[in-house]
Amino acid sequence: MVLEGAGRALAWTERPDPQPRPGQVLVKVSACGVCRTDLHVLDGELPHIRYPIIPGHEIVGRVEALGAGVTSLSKGQRVGIPWLGHACGHCPYCLGGRENLCDTPLFTGYTRDGGFATKTVADAHFVFPLGEDRGEEGDDASLAPLLCAGLIGWRSLKMAGEGKRLGLYGFGAAAHIIAQVARHQGRELFAFTSPGDGKTQDFARTLGAAWAGGSDQSPPELLDAAIIFAPVGSLVPQALKAVKKGGRVVCAGIHMSDIPAFPYEILWEERALLSVANLTRQDGEEFLALAPKLGIKTDVTRYPLKHANRALADLKAGAFHGAAVLIP
Repeated sequence: MVLEGAGRALAWTERPDPQPRPGQVLVKVSACGVCRTDLHVLDGELPHIRYPIIPGHEIVGRVEALGAGVTSLSKGQRVGIPWLGHACGHCPYCLGGRENLCDTPLFTGYTRDGGFATKTVADAHFVFPLGEDRGEEGDDASLAPLLCAGLIGWRSLKMAGEGKRLGLYGFGAAAHIIAQVARHQGRELFAFTSPGDGKTQDFARTLGAAWAGGSDQSPPELLDAAIIFAPVGSLVPQALKAVKKGGRVVCAGIHMSDIPAFPYEILWEERALLSVANLTRQDGEEFLALAPKLGIKTDVTRYPLKHANRALADLKAGAFHGAAVLIP
């Protein structure tokens, strides 16, 4: 499914199979999650988008061919391909262990073709072995959302610190995954949804939220930290008001509407406002090893690949809980 330009619908297009270059692998896609970042790509809200582009960066599939020099993977192996598709390895950020901030990165489904396709290529060093489905690992569709929603949620949770009371603003794919992790860690969850969205609030309670309400409401007690998954800038001052002195507010998205002016007093007393950018391979290795041990379950709605436009429209409309996954 190819995006020819901002604001256009994806078009089903027949192309020759891509061929792996040295250091790359060809992967036959079996499932690809649909992420809110894909909506930002479609709407042209991210800079430097290379059109035409095949979106999709929560990819699960099997290695079909190896490029020259690839020895870490084998044909037929089940793998995951995440958002970060390449980092240079020699800029100050890469050398300092922060490859997520690389000066010359490549991002799957944004600056290189992604997984809304039957086959795709990826750098072998940025591919995660997933093991086979023996029950605890999960099937391909259930694993796909872990490749971005799970990984960004995990990085955001780490940046939020160790506080017990955690607020989640926006209860979609990432929040429904990371809520399960937070509960396993013994945290108390407070879920914030669009005002009046009782169904999503009920969904949050089924995943262990101690309280669920609208984003226009205040929690019953001050929070230690809050993670904002919704790309809505007006939630920043709301979250700052909800955290206690010394609390943290983490903005987890790649794009957010403008943050309105707010009084300094709601930031004062050593509250911190942070953003999350991308992920590192270490994040992926940590979380993908942890998820099966904790029994993390994803709530997925499956769509045929040719129905990608419908899946994106349903995501924008909030028509499902959890995550959408495309099946070729």
